[in-house]
Amino acid sequence: MKNQQLGNWQTTVLGIVLAIIVLFGLNSFIIINPGQAGVISILGKARDGALLEGIHVKPPFISVIDVYDLTVQKFEVPAESSTKDLQNLSARFAINFRLDPVQVVQVRRKQGTLANIVSKIIAPQTQEAFKIAAARRTVEEAITKRSELKEDFDNALGDRLDKYGIIVLDTSVVDLTFSPEFARAVEEKQIAEQRAQRAVYVAREAEQEAQAEVNRAKGKAEAQRLLAETLKAQGGQLVLQKEAIEAWKTGGAQMPKVLVMGGDSKGSVPFIFNLGNIPNQP
Repeated sequence: MKNQQLGNWQTTVLGIVLAIIVLFGLNSFIIINPGQAGVISILGKARDGALLEGIHVKPPFISVIDVYDLTVQKFEVPAESSTKDLQNLSARFAINFRLDPVQVVQVRRKQGTLANIVSKIIAPQTQEAFKIAAARRTVEEAITKRSELKEDFDNALGDRLDKYGIIVLDTSVVDLTFSPEFARAVEEKQIAEQRAQRAVYVAREAEQEAQAEVNRAKGKAEAQRLLAETLKAQGGQLVLQKEAIEAWKTGGAQMPKVLVMGGDSKGSVPFIFNLGNIPNQP
C-alpha cells in the first residue's frame, strides 16, 4: 500500500516537473518571421540589438518581446498650409514608409507602438514638410507645378523622418484643394480669357472681311479698267450693243419688234422700242 502511494506521488511530482520544463521551454524561445523585427525587454528594460528573422532564446517569464512589422506601411495624412501669396491650400498625402531595422530599438524606446509613430511623428512632420513646400510658391504654381511641389515635400519629409528611424519610400498627393475665393478667381479668369479669345476671333474675322471687300473692290476696278480699254479699242460699240441686248433679255422682257440703228451703226448704241407700247392715234 505504501509502495503504491509512493509511486503515485513520484508520478505526480514527475508530471509537475515535466510541465514546468515544458512551460519554461515554451517561454525560452521566440520566432521572428520574415519582414519583422523584435525588441526584447528584460524586467522592463529594452536590450540593444534588434531580433531579426529566425529563432531566438529569451529569459522565460521575465522578458517581453515587442514585434514590429518592417514591411511597407501606408497611411493617408491630411495637411494644410498657406502659400507664398497667402492663399489657403489643403492636401491629403498617402505616405509609404517602413521602419529601419537598425533603429527599431530606439523606435521602441522613444515612440512605442506603430499607432504612436503615425499620430505623434508622421502626422505632424507631414504638416511641417507641407508648409515648407507650399510656402515656396503661389497657389497657382502649386497647382500647375504639382510635381515640383511633391518633390520639395518628399525631400523635406524624408529629412525629418530619417532621424526617427522611419524610411520614406514614396508619397502621393491624393487630394489638393484651395479656398473658395481662389476658386472664384480662377473661374473669373477663365471667363475673361474666353471673352478675350472671342474678341480676338471677332477682330480677325472683321479684318478678313475688310480684306475681302478690298479685294472685291480691286477686282471691280480692274474689270472696269479692262472694259474701258475695250470700249476705246476698235469694235467697242459692238460690245455696247451686245450689252444692251443682254440687259434686255436678262430683264425678262420679250424681244422688241423694232430695232432702230443710229445714223452710224458703228458709232451708236441701237435704239430699241416696241410698237405695241405706242398708243393708237385717233
